[in-house]
Amino acid sequence: MVFRQDGERASAVPSPTGPVGATFFPHFSRDNPAARALLHGVKALLPSELGEPFYEGSVQRLHAVPGDDSIMVTRTTSRGSVFDVGALFEISGNDVNRALFRHVLYSRLGDAAVWRRVRGAIEAAPELDPSYRAELLGPLLERCCERGARTHHEGMLDALTGEVVRSGVPANPSACNVVRKFQILKPERTRFLGVPLFDYAKFPHADGFVVPLEYIVRFGITSASSVFKKYAAMEARVKAAFERELGATRPLEAWQYLERPISDFTSKFEPEDRMVSKQEALVMSGLSGAQFAESGTLAVLGAWAVRDLVEEIGLRLWDLKWEFAKDGDELVFVDTIDTDSIRATMALETAAGRFAIHYNKQAMRDYFVLLHRDWIADIAEAKLLGQREGVAFTEILKAGQAEGRYAATPAVDPAFLALQEAKMAAIRDHLVAADGAEAVRARLEAAGREELAFYEGRGALGELRKINGI
Repeated sequence: MVFRQDGERASAVPSPTGPVGATFFPHFSRDNPAARALLHGVKALLPSELGEPFYEGSVQRLHAVPGDDSIMVTRTTSRGSVFDVGALFEISGNDVNRALFRHVLYSRLGDAAVWRRVRGAIEAAPELDPSYRAELLGPLLERCCERGARTHHEGMLDALTGEVVRSGVPANPSACNVVRKFQILKPERTRFLGVPLFDYAKFPHADGFVVPLEYIVRFGITSASSVFKKYAAMEARVKAAFERELGATRPLEAWQYLERPISDFTSKFEPEDRMVSKQEALVMSGLSGAQFAESGTLAVLGAWAVRDLVEEIGLRLWDLKWEFAKDGDELVFVDTIDTDSIRATMALETAAGRFAIHYNKQAMRDYFVLLHRDWIADIAEAKLLGQREGVAFTEILKAGQAEGRYAATPAVDPAFLALQEAKMAAIRDHLVAADGAEAVRARLEAAGREELAFYEGRGALGELRKINGI
């Protein structure tokens, strides 16, 4: 499990033992009888009796499990973070909503029947390039169709009984999931002629660790995609090389679905996320070439399982991010996967045009971009200075705010938060089968139309059209 310091950035609890840059967790494997016996010995664990967390971030807390150091409990909060600056808002009920999404999705990844659905979806996807389709329909997918995929997820705690529910949804869903621990290694800081660098030399010699990369899978390109923003700023001659690096078959356009989904990578344990080439990602990963290639394919296949889940309620999945742990010769899905780490939309027709409405954290990002531009500009400047100096930009931002040079962190309009609450509640009701797919789809559309009315009432609908008009 990767600890998130602010909901988007990763950090680890310092280890009282072991070398600098490493946090050691007992290595757990399903093939370890002693660890398996301990895990199965956890019958009930009341959320109210978890005690103080051993780590507390801005959007989730981590709790130890008495008698079993191979697992821990993640307690999701209702708070949200955007732009890597920490918790900025709170969406009522989203603690349970996000924990449920993780529980349901990770449970599905372990289910061979779900992978057989994924195989059928890939075979039927009309936009896919035939050669790309053939690559996905290979031995790795067949293994998943036979026995499912490995994940760090062990179940959700029932809020009232404390039962560890491993299949299905608890009668009383909680904000608490039980997950297995994996070792977190961090690259060593170094410098080359004054330029800050990071040394990943120890990773190939380790095992049972979280791969120091974020795997981003893009089924399409939205106006807010980081790769699209980078691409749009390039000169024409540079764009072609960037397209080849991404694996794109044609020039990138906003709101374009791809015949070859794109996989790209960012650094995981550096002060700021840094986009890296596939070649650099291989070197950083600590994996063999074959295992790295397998991890990239697994990321795309897993994204299809998420796509299958959200398409049931009328949403289109654009992109998401994964993380993996290396466990011997196997790869394990780890970290968070919820509406904060995916980008899914619904297209709505209006008299003012066709809009893509976001049902994920992108809606909050757009809110700040459209209504608090001065603050967004200050964040961009602080990030640029942070990259130049090799330090966390949040330190620069906070110092600038304290001195009055940067805008104060803005509050979110309660009416907008209520709309996000309605969206997330609808998705939750689908996950617990409290509402059918058609009813949930109608609720999501209604919330989306209210969001358009919100922006229109504040004179920002035209600006919204510029970024989310299709």
